[in-house]
Amino acid sequence: MHIFGFVLSLLIASFWVFLGLQTAHGVRKLPRIRAISPAPDRQCPGISLLFAARDEEAKLPDALETLAELDYPQLEVIAVDDRSQDATGKLIDEFAKKHPRFHAVHVTDLPSGWLGKPHALQQAYEASSGEWLVLTDADVKFERSVLRRAIALAQQDQLDHLTLIANVEMHDFWETVALTFFGLAFYLGNAPHRVSNAKSAAYMGVGAFQLLKRSVYERIGTHRKLAMEVVDDMKLGKLVKLGGFRSGVAIAEEFVSVRWHSGLGNVIRGVTKNFFAVFGYNLAFAALILIGVVTLQLVPFVGVFVAHGWTRVFYALAMLIMLGMHAGVDLANGVSPLYALTHPVGALLLCYMIVRSVAVTLWRGGVTWRGTFYPLKELKKGVV
Repeated sequence: MHIFGFVLSLLIASFWVFLGLQTAHGVRKLPRIRAISPAPDRQCPGISLLFAARDEEAKLPDALETLAELDYPQLEVIAVDDRSQDATGKLIDEFAKKHPRFHAVHVTDLPSGWLGKPHALQQAYEASSGEWLVLTDADVKFERSVLRRAIALAQQDQLDHLTLIANVEMHDFWETVALTFFGLAFYLGNAPHRVSNAKSAAYMGVGAFQLLKRSVYERIGTHRKLAMEVVDDMKLGKLVKLGGFRSGVAIAEEFVSVRWHSGLGNVIRGVTKNFFAVFGYNLAFAALILIGVVTLQLVPFVGVFVAHGWTRVFYALAMLIMLGMHAGVDLANGVSPLYALTHPVGALLLCYMIVRSVAVTLWRGGVTWRGTFYPLKELKKGVV
């Protein structure tokens, strides 16, 4: 038992020393949008900004106001009302009347073989004309120069696809505990610093902001290729990499911000449809990830108190590194680094979210999204 504990602590410490610190270093080297000079008019190709909205009357007005303030010479905004039951459609129509570069599209029926969001984004694309596309969400807020900066970065690094890691607004304690840990797990699991490396399999697509060439979007199959993909944003990034195109990631900070979910309860409910989808509806893979979270994120906090000698030292080393990385995520999101002390609680919450996502999806035999139920059998067929 002592040998097992020693070996386990050594492996965990090695993970954090090599992969953890490497990830932290890589993320620090990612470009920040604030450091990119806005492109002048002559270097600004036409952009079509696309988003789909369903029952977003509460969040939509604030987001629309930031879209109206965007400083970009050749811009059209295509907003799709995806079968909303509230005032979303009316808000979009009224905004379109006031702003000439804003266009409203209304979806009243969902064809078979489509999830609502991918279908709505496909409709937005078909109504657009820009040389470049920006795919975003209906609740995302933009700083007025972000498009000029993003296109300048894409041109500078010769990218076909650029996704920005948005600033997530967090307003209460438990929401912050969950989302700061989720942010750390997101960095570790997706290695954003490797995305621009053509030899790496790493890919990324953040729903809040994806800029890509229209020609590339068409060559990878548009959202028709993602028709039944729940995590369509990430899988769009995957298709770009598989297509042999150049993809990149940058940090948006306050230039792109979103209140992802309001309160812990909504965070948990919001990811129920996502987590099992992230694992490709593979139960064994989900179980492996769950074991990994427990082993790498929780065991050191126990081991540092119950182990002895070098075993305790290795656990303490792992714990210090993960706490330091967590504090870095906190600072990047504008919250107190003391939230790093909630790391074990965040890990437990993530474990619960994974288990809940798997259990609810299997129990219901599928997921309900945007008011429509999709059978698990059909979702598995659509995994990219």
